[in-house]
Amino acid sequence: MYFCLGLCMRLLFHIGLLVGMIGTGVGLTWAQSSAVTYPSKTVRFVNNFPPGGPSDILARSVAEALQGTLKQTFIVENRAGAGGNVGADVVAKSPADGYTVLFGIDTTFTINPHIYKTLPFKPGDLKPVLVMGSSGLLVGAHPGTGIKSLRELVAAGKAKTLNFSSGGNGSPGHLAVEVFTDAAGVKITHVPYKGNTPAVTAVVAGEVDAGVLATPGMLPHVKAGRINALAVTSRQRSKIAPELPTVSEAGLQEMELEVLYVAMVPAATPDAVVLVLQNAMKEALQRPDIQTRLANLDLFYEGLSGEPAQKRMTDLSVRYARIVKSTGMQPE
Repeated sequence: MYFCLGLCMRLLFHIGLLVGMIGTGVGLTWAQSSAVTYPSKTVRFVNNFPPGGPSDILARSVAEALQGTLKQTFIVENRAGAGGNVGADVVAKSPADGYTVLFGIDTTFTINPHIYKTLPFKPGDLKPVLVMGSSGLLVGAHPGTGIKSLRELVAAGKAKTLNFSSGGNGSPGHLAVEVFTDAAGVKITHVPYKGNTPAVTAVVAGEVDAGVLATPGMLPHVKAGRINALAVTSRQRSKIAPELPTVSEAGLQEMELEVLYVAMVPAATPDAVVLVLQNAMKEALQRPDIQTRLANLDLFYEGLSGEPAQKRMTDLSVRYARIVKSTGMQPE
């Protein structure tokens, strides 16, 4: 009897091991097959800012490249609004299968949680596929102000309140205004517009005194004499305007600010699928034609994924939380 009982227990033990191995094998097979079959249908890149901006151009460039390498259709859909919250929410609530990818900038995750009382999604609902690149902004003033250097801008901002445009509440330009206020102790009134292009136009038209905005949109007007360029906010000099000093070189290192261009997916997206996207995007961003577009957008390649990507965004979020608390930055 005891022999039979022992034999039965050993049989049950081995059967349990076998079931566990089969289960693990099924899991591995599913993950591997997901990577092998992905993508098997159209992939949608959701850009959470208006058409024509740097993140939109980058999204369309990568989509075009991935259509060739992954042999599937990639489309770009613009879902702007609420500082990027609208588009991010669309992706956060999409199936976690890699067929809906957010293309945007870090401020949706590093600034918005600190300035909006509530968000339609939780930042943890999404995870980074890739931090594709980074860029600084250009500090520019209307010629009518007579301001020709960052030092003069600081002096003017301490003497009177200046009006600065931005591409909207929570946008990089808005953040830059608050960073400048915090770093230099100047008086600034923030004037939000619907996108970077109208914000630049406002500087050109003299509707505002100045702006800290995307360099590619500002530079043609700088060259035409309609905007006085003062500095760039990146750690290194601009690729398309190397003659301009960085804010650090101009004596205000605390004003350093870089925008991260990120691709995000729902947090539950299988790692195997994320890896396919990561590798394809990294390969696309190394293509000479896209490298040229990156340079024209004044973007520096980053290529961060996994923990390094998440840490970069977390570090920025911590820094911006302090600035929001210090300046009282509001979304409207």
